[in-house]
Amino acid sequence: MKYKIALFLLLIFVLQSCQNENERRLAENAKEAKKKEKIFNNINKAWIFIDEPINEVSEENFRNWTEWREFLKEIGDKPRKTIGAFQKKSTAISKKAMALNNNIPSQFNQPQIKSRIAILITKIKMMDLFIHLNQIPDDKVAFLIGEINKELVSLERQMDKIVEKAKIPKEEGEADFLRMLDTTRAIPNSAPPLDPNLPRVE
Repeated sequence: MKYKIALFLLLIFVLQSCQNENERRLAENAKEAKKKEKIFNNINKAWIFIDEPINEVSEENFRNWTEWREFLKEIGDKPRKTIGAFQKKSTAISKKAMALNNNIPSQFNQPQIKSRIAILITKIKMMDLFIHLNQIPDDKVAFLIGEINKELVSLERQMDKIVEKAKIPKEEGEADFLRMLDTTRAIPNSAPPLDPNLPRVE
């Protein structure tokens, strides 16, 4: 009889501890789901990219530069429903950004454009890295989206400057002067040091 009572009490204790464990697990799952929902909502709210050309030059590039057009289309297509969709979109944007280094129109194949593209790619890759972490820092992702937009505007304005500068007519002889300036830069400013072992004529 004592054994039956002890077994019964043990069974009740085991059932009670299992129920407490299940309740704890359910509470943790609910907390995690709420946290993920908050992260999703923050990223969803911040996910607004400048996908429209801001000036005529950028519009022209949109028509003629395939990589630029595909990149703007990719950032303009906003994902829906899950954080996984944002992660896939971020990876796709990163690939399209890398492609901007290919086939840069000759007019824009200059250091100031290449450096802005490099900065844009770096910030997009950072966003892609953060959004794929187990614990997503949604505030950093949102901040980087703003930074990417700034870099897009900077790049498009630099393209516009290059086009405007090219429209300014050169004065007579300016091209020769610039060529001569480049030639003088190639000539070293000082003569090479003399070898002390060579005999000197005095």
